[in-house]
Parts: sequence; structure tokens; C-alpha cells
Amino acid sequence: MTQKAKKQDARVLAELACKLWPDNTLEEMRSAFSDLLSQTNAALFLAYDGATAVGFAQCQLRQDYVEGTDTSPVGYLEGIYVEPEYRKQGIARKLLSACENWAKTKGCTEFASDCELTNTQSLEFHLNVGFTEANRIICFTKKL
Repeated sequence: MTQKAKKQDARVLAELACKLWPDNTLEEMRSAFSDLLSQTNAALFLAYDGATAVGFAQCQLRQDYVEGTDTSPVGYLEGIYVEPEYRKQGIARKLLSACENWAKTKGCTEFASDCELTNTQSLEFHLNVGFTEANRIICFTKKL
């Protein structure tokens, strides 16, 4: 079962998100999700096996230019995660569909995402669920 997350789901979202983004602490993620859950330009969805949360997806509206798109706002998949033992069962696809449907209700006609160049598992997922590659970039920084 997939459902839109509520304010009280911030901790379980954070627990899953720390597996996707391990450089963040549980408290950082809980705080960030608490904030996001009160915003109208973002949505979070949870996938359950019974009462156990096994995956989540975070989507937002992006008003600024999104690589490869022609409209604004654009629905944007900020992150998606499914526990390893639940992968390849269509859960991520259902989470993505929930995000896409949410974006449509916000007036979006395009949906986008990104992944690191080296994240072949994410690249494969995106291509398998209908995304097309828009661009590849390398970002640079310089101390001043």
C-alpha cells in the first residue's frame, strides 16, 4: 500500500531517508521532513508492507529551469528509496506514480529527476520507468 505521508510520519521517513542519504543524521532528516510535510509545494509518500514502512518518495515543485523541460512548474523527484528486500516488486514504480499524480494536481505537465553519474542502479530505474536522459553535467567549485 502507498499513501501520502503525514506530519507524524517524519521519523519513519527520516529512518528510510538516512539509508538513501547516509551523510545526514536522523535528526537532520526528521527536521527537514517535518518542514516539508507542512509545505504545499512538496509531497512525501510512504510504501507499506502491512504496518511496516518499506519505501518512500519525495517530490517537489520546481519553479526555476529544470534541465530538458519546457514548462514551469515542473514536478521533481527529489529522492526515492525502497528497502533492498522489497526491490523489483513494483514498489518504487507505485511511489513514482503517486508523485506524478500529485504533480498533475499541481498543474504540472512535466516531471523530472536526477541521479549521480556513477549511480547505475538509479539510472536503470529512471530509464525503466519512462524517463529519458536530458543531459550529463560535471559540477565544479573553487575556493576564493
